[in-house]
Amino acid sequence: MAQQRVALVTGAGTGVGKAVALALARAGYAVALAGRRREPLEQTAREAEGRQTLVVTADVRDPAAVRIMFDEVKNAFGRLDLLFNNAGIFSPAVPLEDLTYEQWRGAVDTNLTGPFLCTQQAFRLMKDQDPRGGRIINNGSISAHVPRPFSAPYTATKHAITGLTKSTSLDGRAYDVACGQIDIGNAATNMTERMASGVPQADGSLKAEPTMDPAHVAEAVLYMASLPLEANVQFITVMATKMPFIGRG
Repeated sequence: MAQQRVALVTGAGTGVGKAVALALARAGYAVALAGRRREPLEQTAREAEGRQTLVVTADVRDPAAVRIMFDEVKNAFGRLDLLFNNAGIFSPAVPLEDLTYEQWRGAVDTNLTGPFLCTQQAFRLMKDQDPRGGRIINNGSISAHVPRPFSAPYTATKHAITGLTKSTSLDGRAYDVACGQIDIGNAATNMTERMASGVPQADGSLKAEPTMDPAHVAEAVLYMASLPLEANVQFITVMATKMPFIGRG
């Protein structure tokens, strides 16, 4: 009998993280659901309808909390086959010169330091387990390619995630750890609700933008995760077809 695969999804209580976590559970993974708030995670677990899940409350900005989270996953399931680094936040859409240090630091700590800390712990677990190795998928963004107006902290962290993805891919080769990145454009979640009422464009206007069902993101992540470790989707972009991305940069 094939060994059950184990996944850890950060930010699994809402949005893309929730959609991916549920898709993985339905595909037969045991899924650790991680996030700062227990109630949304427990709701995701209920929607998994009896499939094997583990709720782990953790703040990915905190190195000690991340270590404990990975210990809980190892104790519960014995291994980790897939890490989806998904937890992230937007910074306020205000002029760059008006951003506070705290707003900058909040985006960097959550969107970049958090995935690094999780990747570090995943390496330590994946390289020592039997069978060895695993896969890490980073949630990038369209902003990893071109910025929106008033998005310096978010855009900077998503560009940095691309660097982390490449370094993880290179350093992971020695341990059979593959790493890829999914860049998402306008998945319909709580974080993108403002798209419907209008968001700033490069020409200074405000325009509503099309969105797409986050289930399409989940399908793409499932495909990336389905590959054997000798194959890897390095980068993939999934976006609302009519969003203003092509032609923006």
